[in-house]
Amino acid sequence: MEKALKLSGADVVKEVTDSGLRGRGGAGFPAGIKWKTVLDAKAEQKYVCCNADEGDSGTYADRMVMEGDPFMLIEGMAIAGIATGATKGLVYIRSEYPHAIAVMKEAIAIAERAGWLGNNIQGTDKSFALEVRRGAGAYICGEETAMLESLEGKRGMVRAKPPIPALEGLFGKPTIINNVLTLAAVPFILAKGGKAYADFGMGRSRGTLPFQLAGNIKRGGLVEKAFGITLGELINDFGGGTASGKKARAAQVGGPLGSYVPAEQFSMPMDYETFAANGAMVGHGGIVLFDSSVDMAAQARFAMEFCAIESCGKCTPCRIGSTRGVEVIDRIVAGENREMNAILLEDLCATMTDGSLCAMGGLTPMPVMSAFKFFPEDFGMKKQTRKAAE
Repeated sequence: MEKALKLSGADVVKEVTDSGLRGRGGAGFPAGIKWKTVLDAKAEQKYVCCNADEGDSGTYADRMVMEGDPFMLIEGMAIAGIATGATKGLVYIRSEYPHAIAVMKEAIAIAERAGWLGNNIQGTDKSFALEVRRGAGAYICGEETAMLESLEGKRGMVRAKPPIPALEGLFGKPTIINNVLTLAAVPFILAKGGKAYADFGMGRSRGTLPFQLAGNIKRGGLVEKAFGITLGELINDFGGGTASGKKARAAQVGGPLGSYVPAEQFSMPMDYETFAANGAMVGHGGIVLFDSSVDMAAQARFAMEFCAIESCGKCTPCRIGSTRGVEVIDRIVAGENREMNAILLEDLCATMTDGSLCAMGGLTPMPVMSAFKFFPEDFGMKKQTRKAAE
């Protein structure tokens, strides 16, 4: 932060851009582009919002950062504000994290007393105020525009884009919205330089990510590694394989909306583009392992049911599609006209993917169709193409 206070905003943004840092919340959007958009926007008030509504299954890295090293996050947010001209920041923390909320509030107070937050930071003309906001227990508020609605005191519902939050975000003002892990990476980038951070990783996935091991795994926990390590290395070398001792069958990567990756694909490197090319996503870095006893049809049903429960209800494909999806999966498992219902499920998932307003409905088909594709026997189906079914 001392370095950031001496640099121009454009220079700080350039370091972040050169680092190749991408959004760690799951979307993987380049942070530098987002910051540059806010920097260039003309407005009397700008904001920095940290999305700490960590609701994905098997993820806890945000919580561990906030509880274990809150100043890393505070410093990253302050640098973002200094760089782009934003003078106010808000940390939106899920209500299920009371300890993280308490620790962050205490850390902010300490930083204010020490002159690292507030007016005239360390005797400069820079100012940045920071406060904590408690979420209301809605998964959908992990989506950036629903979070903004919640921060404004409204029901958490997804906004249509454009306008993008970087131009019209909180209270209609230019707003940086980044995840905890994204902002926590910024102090290292400013201290060591963008190139030092970019030297980690592979392809367009630069830097490191704290991968979170959970589920039926022998050694659960955080493993921070550079992008490029394989899924199998994380599960077997660090996680020790399944806790049950049975053969691993699949791993869900990227939260409840992430694809089920079969064991035969565990050699895939953890890289945004590689996963996307294989119909999966790295997401927030959560890895939930399943052994040979898992019922993948039940897992697919869970994904649809989860979407039905957590949908904000604003768009029809997500609100109605998820409910119909549960019904169709139930019919397939019950053996009711399986071939035609399988085609119906594919059509329904395509509609949800293409027609949903946000990732809630748009990504729910990913776990459903991956389970259906790789584990059709759990649905009472044989492996076949859609054309053969028709």
